[in-house]
Amino acid sequence: MFDGFELRRVDVGGGVTLRVRTGGSGPPVLLLHGHPRTHVTWHRVAPLLAVGFTVVCLDLRGYGQSSKPPAGEDHAGYSKRAMAWDCVAVMAQLGHRNFAVAGHDRGAYVAQRLAADHPEMVSRLAVMDAVPIGEALARSDARFAARWWHWFFLGQTAKPAERVINADPDAWYQVDAATMGEEAYADLRSALHDPATVHAMCEDYRAGLTVDRAADEADRRAGRRISCPTLVVWSTRDDLGDLYGDPVEVWQGWADAVRGVALDSGHHLAEEVPDQLAAVLREFLAGPAGTHVI
Repeated sequence: MFDGFELRRVDVGGGVTLRVRTGGSGPPVLLLHGHPRTHVTWHRVAPLLAVGFTVVCLDLRGYGQSSKPPAGEDHAGYSKRAMAWDCVAVMAQLGHRNFAVAGHDRGAYVAQRLAADHPEMVSRLAVMDAVPIGEALARSDARFAARWWHWFFLGQTAKPAERVINADPDAWYQVDAATMGEEAYADLRSALHDPATVHAMCEDYRAGLTVDRAADEADRRAGRRISCPTLVVWSTRDDLGDLYGDPVEVWQGWADAVRGVALDSGHHLAEEVPDQLAAVLREFLAGPAGTHVI
């Protein structure tokens, strides 16, 4: 995997070190994975983008082989704002002061927070299979609770989910190793069998229900919007369209220049339709800056 890429550890301060992989040349793009994946989820997409772009992939704090810092009583140690700061530190150490970011699932929330908090650094934003946490929770109804019950199971603390997951991580996550690729699956399975990783991933969800939601709501009250060109990609065989209708319309409430593309795929786009996803990202990243909406 990742032929021609360099693997390194980057100290972002505060006792946090991230596993980072870089490759290619050209304008920089940062790829952020979702739950419960690691940066290796991009192993088929990253080499395709590396022809023309400098690609940076990393394990978010708490995930994979990156550090698992304390969450704190308010779970802010796993806020998307803290994760976004990690990304800023990584990109700065790599010499990138302006870059595009693409995030999937939980990584999309980190990408959103990067674009919202650091507009001078983020040139373009791509989000995959996600709407803002604040939007999702504001619209939460019985259908959402039935389909996305894991948000509340992982996020509560009275009966920690870690005990259930750690009893049999393979049964809990039921990853399709053949679709993902054997090497990528081995990397993920190693992470999922680490109780510290499982705890950190739960803290990610606990932050989502508390400090991350508060950050989104504060942005909305203040009228802060994402100004860079934004691409929304969603899979037709997942439930984003069923729950929210047109995801582009949802993101128009948060960003000024939104485009949208639906791909015939299940949730894990980078693993299931890497060629199509890479083509969509490449077109978006290479296109002229603009404010049109399609």
